[in-house]
Amino acid sequence: MRMLGISFFYPQKTVLSQPNSSKQMKYPNYHQLLLVCTVLWATLASCGKPQSNDVVIDGYIKGVGNDTLYLYGIDRMYDRIDTLFAQNDRFTAHLKIDTLTTALLLFNHGTEYPLFLDKANKITIKGDIASPAALQVSGNDYNRDMTLFNSDLGSLTRPSEEVLTERADTFITTHPSSLVSAYLINKYFVQQPQPDYAKIKKLTEQLTGTLKDRPYLLNLTKRIDGAETAEKGKSLPFFRLRNAKGEDITRTTTFKDKYLLLHFWASWDTLSRADNAMYRRIYKKEKKNKNFALLGFALDADKKQWLHTLKTDTLQWEQTCDPAGWSAELVKQLFIQQLPTSLLITPNGRIEAYNMDEQAIKEKLIAIDKEAKEKERLEKERKRRERRRNR
Repeated sequence: MRMLGISFFYPQKTVLSQPNSSKQMKYPNYHQLLLVCTVLWATLASCGKPQSNDVVIDGYIKGVGNDTLYLYGIDRMYDRIDTLFAQNDRFTAHLKIDTLTTALLLFNHGTEYPLFLDKANKITIKGDIASPAALQVSGNDYNRDMTLFNSDLGSLTRPSEEVLTERADTFITTHPSSLVSAYLINKYFVQQPQPDYAKIKKLTEQLTGTLKDRPYLLNLTKRIDGAETAEKGKSLPFFRLRNAKGEDITRTTTFKDKYLLLHFWASWDTLSRADNAMYRRIYKKEKKNKNFALLGFALDADKKQWLHTLKTDTLQWEQTCDPAGWSAELVKQLFIQQLPTSLLITPNGRIEAYNMDEQAIKEKLIAIDKEAKEKERLEKERKRRERRRNR
């Protein structure tokens, strides 16, 4: 809650005449005093009072308890909109929003839910923390559409990823002017380990009206145009970076003959910090793996804050930081558009996958282990044949 700063103005002090002085006692002007009191009363009365154009959020989510919730812009590289403090499963907020905005309601365990907010909206949220995808959100047509879409998915029994994307595709095609469609393009098509940019381009071209002029869609169009420079199968550009110890690291020396999971993040980005827990689990298990390595690339302008975060979050694998942030050369070369973003690089420097979840990484590590064992078997077989020839 923000505290409103108030300046208190007092009337002129009463000045008593000195003994034997001809000056008369002065009293404050009655009209001035009345004006000051009126202004003071109006200021105090308005303190904390929501304005008619505020977005009002009223939520009840069973099981959320006294947790803290966050609202972020959909691009995730923008500043947090607001913080919501729940008490006994309930929370309220009054937000200064003067245009239609897509935000993500983020729970502490990492689950997110989209909210569509516009000036003077009265948003109601109801549900259970155990089923965040089934939240009932009202307040405008976009939230109702999102609720109905999620309800439709909830009626399916263990739908495959293919079925989910088909449902999203159908909604986007039949709702070309809905802000919900832009969100679904991002969730089901952009946020994939291997985005199909041809499909994404086709979907975005169907959108109509002012939707295409929104910042997220403009950025997505640029991303599609530049994706060929960093798409799956392309080579990772050469880099020479300084790690947290001030030592030079490169792919061809530090990570020679290894699969490299390159993770772009920032200490100021809450979603990145949440992802670090996954990388800690992976590193703990794989830190002695001779065929796999992790590299964190931070977009922090404040080096002290970055180093502090490395310590507090226990990030013990190789880390580097470029204070140029979004203008860093490697960030631009790989067309990194949001945080967190990760790339899996093969030993020969090819980009194999984007934004793998923990299960996909585990499965890949199993495949890497099998690949290494097969390579070792073939090498032993080669040496055995060579010894036979030399006898």
